[in-house]
Amino acid sequence: MGTISQIQIEELERSHVHIPDRERVMDIIKQMKDDGPDKLQVVADFDRTLTKFTHQGSVCATCHNVLEESGLPKEYKEKAYALRDKYSPIETDPNLSIEEKIPYMIEWWTQVHDLLMKYPLSKEMLYNMVANSSAKLRDGCTKFFDKLHASDVPLLIFSAGIGDIIREIIAQHSTMYDNMHVVSNDLDFDDNSAIHDSDYFTNLSHCTNAILMGDSLGDLQMANGAENVKAKLTIGFLNTRVKDSLELYKSKFDIVICEDESLDICNAIVNLITGSS
Repeated sequence: MGTISQIQIEELERSHVHIPDRERVMDIIKQMKDDGPDKLQVVADFDRTLTKFTHQGSVCATCHNVLEESGLPKEYKEKAYALRDKYSPIETDPNLSIEEKIPYMIEWWTQVHDLLMKYPLSKEMLYNMVANSSAKLRDGCTKFFDKLHASDVPLLIFSAGIGDIIREIIAQHSTMYDNMHVVSNDLDFDDNSAIHDSDYFTNLSHCTNAILMGDSLGDLQMANGAENVKAKLTIGFLNTRVKDSLELYKSKFDIVICEDESLDICNAIVNLITGSS
């Protein structure tokens, strides 16, 4: 394993990787390396953070897109697409603050939820929907999961998507390990409920170092419950509107990765902290 400077040259010097305060970032990574994996936890968004935004030129499905692409009735698809076309531009608008976006995102999910409840799903249907969808984990995501599991590093996947679909995508494309926990909107195939794990961060009070990964500014709030975190490294995936949003992302995230469908940078950092290649 090389030194911090070698990692910086080999992994963090790529042209699509932006680090506004490199010295601070390398100090954080060094502290995490010195503390080791026992002190580390990872909090990650799912859609377009752990999954790809595009694959071979085509936009990949998010959790909700999996339903839109599925065998559900045409009426559902038309209404779901209409909601997406209305709210997606708001979600990605760099000129709106997080506070301004949140009411619209809640409104979006509530309407999708109400629509979905009109079309009962079975576990078999869900399996087939995921299998036939364009949803794909990022290149290197399985290595990422494997390494975190091998080093016993907790991974919290925090998403406004659908938990059952998240777990199914991971199960079909990788491995859902016992160190991985999904906090999302879950379907129980009779009703719908949101999971609220208020004790999650309390139970990880010994994990004082956190890597946070997301693709939107709202994702920066995911680890707000982790009050014992002393060192936090935020990694933002800027998948679209790069020219319009780069400076804003650079002002909010420690590391910004532009138009990269892999987890190469995250894997390099985790490998360094856990002391493996």
